[in-house]
Amino acid sequence: MNPKLDIEGVLLTMYDGRLRLSNEVAEEIERYFKDRVFEARIPRNVKLSEAPSHGKPILLYDAKSPGAIAYAKVAEELIQRNEKVNKSNRYEQATIGERT
Repeated sequence: MNPKLDIEGVLLTMYDGRLRLSNEVAEEIERYFKDRVFEARIPRNVKLSEAPSHGKPILLYDAKSPGAIAYAKVAEELIQRNEKVNKSNRYEQATIGERT
């Protein structure tokens, strides 16, 4: 395994909140990975499985489907997480620059 790799997040897919098993798995994943688990969960969705057979990403195939909306939420979470990291890195670099 590459020691330079880091897990950016854990994404729950094929999630069905009506099923006890889905909820139990989600709880276990959250307990282990804590804040690395994305809040957005990708639901079981027919449109998600149809899109590849039409040669399109879900956002072009059916942007209003629950799966597409969930993936858009994941993208928003990724952007927010990376903005926090970038702000933190800029602050650290400025602080180090002040010391030298």
